[in-house]
Amino acid sequence: MFRRSKKIRDSLTKTRRSFFGQIVGLLSGGEITEETWEDLEALLVQADVGVQTTMTIVDNLRAQVARGKVRNADQLQDLLKKELLALLGDPPPMQIDEPRLLTVVLIVGVNGSGKTTTIAKLAKYYKERGRKVLLCAADTFRAAAIDQLKIWGERVGVPVIAHQPGADPGAVVYDSIRASQSRKADLLIIDTAGRLHTKYNLMEELRKVHGVASKRVHQAPHETLLVLDATTGQNALSQARYFKEAVDVTGVVVAKLDGTAKGGVVFAIAQELGLPVRFIGTGEGVDDLTEFDAEAFVEGLFD
Repeated sequence: MFRRSKKIRDSLTKTRRSFFGQIVGLLSGGEITEETWEDLEALLVQADVGVQTTMTIVDNLRAQVARGKVRNADQLQDLLKKELLALLGDPPPMQIDEPRLLTVVLIVGVNGSGKTTTIAKLAKYYKERGRKVLLCAADTFRAAAIDQLKIWGERVGVPVIAHQPGADPGAVVYDSIRASQSRKADLLIIDTAGRLHTKYNLMEELRKVHGVASKRVHQAPHETLLVLDATTGQNALSQARYFKEAVDVTGVVVAKLDGTAKGGVVFAIAQELGLPVRFIGTGEGVDDLTEFDAEAFVEGLFD
């Protein structure tokens, strides 16, 4: 638990030293004025918390001040932490952890979001926890995607099931499920195409992959995780809405959180998309992935 909290805190260094550091300074004391609210609002928006989410936070804080709950700016910080924590909610347990013969996980996201690296990190994460993992290279439209996944599979010691570039993604998923069952693997992680330029094709492809999985394994896919690049800020939200239209996304992995000063996008993801954040990328190494902890995340922004 301590190690996880430290990794989360360290990944927030840029965010904490930038916009949230300024928020701490703003709320360090003195009278609450209209300027306090305006500055707080501006800093939250700049940290990529999102306009809609920021307005919700500030309106709730204003109401509590009006009711006499706090009088000085330094007392607002604890209230702000509580508001931020409430936004993240209390998500249900991940289906990955439920006991079953084979758990199937779809990974979706745009090319360049850190999707392939995240798959490798997830594979290593669960392998180290005693799972027998297989990877499926169902992004067949890019030869580079297949090659990248094979390289990462070798690095983390996890087999990759792949066909030739241009093959039917559904066929790769079918063969990967058969291979998982014959090898008695209990976790299959499927890479999918991340092209955004042709909406219809992407949606059809994801539906096909989803359909093959559901026919071969009861209630599969058990999780569909969307990988978002934290450094793209509000663009990540636009991508998320797009993928939600195409497939039933169950959670989000926020990649490259350590590379941005705008870690507030996590709150916008939770509030505006209604999706739980399941993992965060805390660095470039294959071990730099940790399960999301809402309390550690909020404390890491201010500590």
